[in-house]
Amino acid sequence: MPRSILSWSDRSLAAQFALAGGVVMVLSMLLIGRVVAARIEESVVRNSALATSQYMDSIISPLSQDIAEADTLPPGARRALDEIFTNTPLGERVASFKLWKPGGLVVEATDKTIVGRRFEVTDSLARAFAGEVRAEFQNLSDEEDRGEHALGLPLLEIYSPVREVWSGEVIGVAEFYEVATGLERDLAEATRNSWISVALVFVAIGGVLFLIVLRGSRTIDRQRAALTRQLGELEALSTRNTALRERVQQAAARASAANDRALRRIGADLHDGPAQLLSFAALRLDALRGQLAETGEIDAVERAVKDAIREVRGISKGLGHPDIEDRGPCEIVTGVAETHEARTGTKVAVICDLPEGLALSQAEKLCLYRFAQEGLNNAWRYGGGRGQEIRLDCRDGRLGLWVRDAGPGFPPEDAERHEAEDYSGIGLAGLRDRVESLGGSLTAGNRADGAGAEIGMELDLRGA
Repeated sequence: MPRSILSWSDRSLAAQFALAGGVVMVLSMLLIGRVVAARIEESVVRNSALATSQYMDSIISPLSQDIAEADTLPPGARRALDEIFTNTPLGERVASFKLWKPGGLVVEATDKTIVGRRFEVTDSLARAFAGEVRAEFQNLSDEEDRGEHALGLPLLEIYSPVREVWSGEVIGVAEFYEVATGLERDLAEATRNSWISVALVFVAIGGVLFLIVLRGSRTIDRQRAALTRQLGELEALSTRNTALRERVQQAAARASAANDRALRRIGADLHDGPAQLLSFAALRLDALRGQLAETGEIDAVERAVKDAIREVRGISKGLGHPDIEDRGPCEIVTGVAETHEARTGTKVAVICDLPEGLALSQAEKLCLYRFAQEGLNNAWRYGGGRGQEIRLDCRDGRLGLWVRDAGPGFPPEDAERHEAEDYSGIGLAGLRDRVESLGGSLTAGNRADGAGAEIGMELDLRGA
């Protein structure tokens, strides 16, 4: 991220407001100051022009009536105008004079070289012919203004309509250039005062707003600091809780592993102890059969002993588990399904959809093994082994294992949880403890389609 952006985001709210608000206010002040100064200049120029126009109209209009019928003034009128603008106080105020007829014809002027010439009708001249008094200050860019521009004086250019006395119709326009040294000074002072006023108003507004924002910014900074401290405390507490949870899970996993070792020892003891003794008893019964005339009771006892042997060996086999350390998840559940098929003579469909190279811990592998074993035993015992299915997949970092059957399902009074016991003697309650010790969850109930029972487990592998 650019350094400028980082430095901006690191600033306080008050500093950001001061920078952004300062730029906006300066630009607004310049815009409003220019508008106010332009309006003041326009108002002062218009008022000065109206006053001067009324005075000049009273002098020029009586001498200019002849232009309504001719394109020139009579000699007497021309001489009178020359005398008015030469060596008189009015002549000192008016630097130049032009008398226009419609179409841009100069009828009379102080500069005799342009008398009788036609010039392009400017906007101000056209509006003056329409009966409006117009004025321009320091705008000598028109072609006919070359002589006045050469004077180098501040001039107020005034266009005053000349009306016919008896009809009031505009018959010409008197244009005169008043020396406006005083007006220039007054405009400069008015402009300066307007800029000072606008600046003071904006500074006052900006100062008040900055104080408000500064107070809010300090409050926000205090709250942010308090929240930061609380967040730090929460993070430390969360870290401690995570460590404690991991220790609890590790302890539960160790307890589960110890329980499995104890079960294996019990299975081995059953196989090597009671099973061997029962086998010896069965052999002795065969020997006794030849010594007794009545063997009916002997046969009954022998059958009971052999049934006990099968049960003990079955329990012993269920308590142990094959070597799964070097086997993948799919191999583990497939091996459980094959063992179950061989023992019960039923079919188990295995669906495994796992990403390539998914690695699990020994505790997680053992959890899959026990869960699949318990689920299939329940499916065979309570569902008659019909429609048995194991589904193993991994979505968004969560490993899921489901065991389904097409039997009658859980009874209505226990449709959500069923804690049966199989050869391992752990049941769903023991499975739940095993799954939850690894940070997972277990569900058991009837299938959504009502076609049997289903148990499922999920392990979150993202925090492994």
